[in-house]
Amino acid sequence: MSRIHDALKKAEQEKAQLDSQDSFTETKLPGAPVLDRWAGARPGLNQPPLADATGRIGKGDPVLESVLERCQHQDWNTDPTLTQNVDPRRHTLVSEEFRSLRSRLYLIRKVQTLHKLLITSPLPQEGKTFVAANLARVIAKQPDCRILLIDADLRIPAMHRALGALATPGLSEFLAGAADITAIMQRGPADNLFFIPAGKVAANPTELISNGRFESLMKRMAQAFDWIIVDSPPVIPVSDARMLAGFCDGVVLLVNSGTTPHDLARKACGEFAKNQLLGVILNRVEAHHSYGSYYYLGKGDHTKGNGKGA
Repeated sequence: MSRIHDALKKAEQEKAQLDSQDSFTETKLPGAPVLDRWAGARPGLNQPPLADATGRIGKGDPVLESVLERCQHQDWNTDPTLTQNVDPRRHTLVSEEFRSLRSRLYLIRKVQTLHKLLITSPLPQEGKTFVAANLARVIAKQPDCRILLIDADLRIPAMHRALGALATPGLSEFLAGAADITAIMQRGPADNLFFIPAGKVAANPTELISNGRFESLMKRMAQAFDWIIVDSPPVIPVSDARMLAGFCDGVVLLVNSGTTPHDLARKACGEFAKNQLLGVILNRVEAHHSYGSYYYLGKGDHTKGNGKGA
């Protein structure tokens, strides 16, 4: 009897595994490519995922590589008011501070898991899109480092304007089951920087984020990318950021110097678990008040900056 029980239990587990993988197959948009059973198409479901010499899972996996190769290649025209020149040959104040922020994140990564990063703010118009876009671009300057930037603000998306990228189809279409991953992911001029726009403004963003597809997306994408940076809605007006943080490894909060009320900044910090909040960036600090545009101190500390953006 015990053998029969074990066999039935094993069969039930295998069926649940296959059902879970089948759920990631998406409906195709007109004219959009589709990849059936993205993870399930990998031969040997019980085999560990492939990893490269640096330990990144997914690189070398033929199915994941096929997904990335089939993404739309775009010639982005970045908005200079929402992005900075982060060319490593330039040593402007802002570009140097973004490189400093990158270094701080890599230091944190040495002591804790940090691959999926959420960028948010207490209120709108505090510069989170500016920081997320430029941080992704400066990390992408690292050799053999693959980055995915996701605009998860399904209410007032702005990242596509910062990058000069297509606005749709995007995350909202994917979460609604109207597009597959190859239809919504764009690949910019830099081969290692990928982008998923927010897509059409959603009438029910909270329900879309919580329906399980975003969690599945993050788990799958974490196998193929060194960093995933998520630009989320502000914390105080809506609950989206708190939900999105549950699918990420850490949160960076952006506040405006002199304009963000102190009590709202404290309230925003309190919305996340202590082990989620990595630090705070103080934005739009006057240059004569600070040696740098951004100064990232790490978990629990505060930062200074004078960046601009949405």
